Amino acid sequence: MKSPAPSNSSNILLVDDNKLGLAARKSVLEEQGHHITTATAGEEAFELFRRGQFDLLITDYKMPGMNGVELIKKVRAHSPQVPVILVSGYAEALGLTEASTGADVVIPKSANEVSHLVRSVGRLLRRKPAKKPVLSHHPPTKARRAGA
Repeated sequence: MKSPAPSNSSNILLVDDNKLGLAARKSVLEEQGHHITTATAGEEAFELFRRGQFDLLITDYKMPGMNGVELIKKVRAHSPQVPVILVSGYAEALGLTEASTGADVVIPKSANEVSHLVRSVGRLLRRKPAKKPVLSHHPPTKARRAGA
């Protein structure tokens, strides 16, 4: 009998055209208590994303058809608050960074990939999206001066 997932489990969309890498990451994240939906192509992933409720997107960069950066752009246009992790064997060679890809975290495929992935997933899912735009919150003027 499968033990129930922790109440803090999250719905994660995991995308990679490499089925072995996809299965390995899925297994690790399920062990952490997350619900994982997988896709092997960017187009398929975006269709799943549009129809589902996901707390996090993890995508590979190099895939046939739509690449990871193109997928990130479409996801950001649809749901800008959803955190995104880009995992790529080309991160360093192509200079893929958070700024150049739109991802919250870029993880190079390496021997340390799993530990980086688990840490990044935990950190991004703990981060709560702001309920109001930051500019709408104005601390009292006296408190600001008192701390200065």
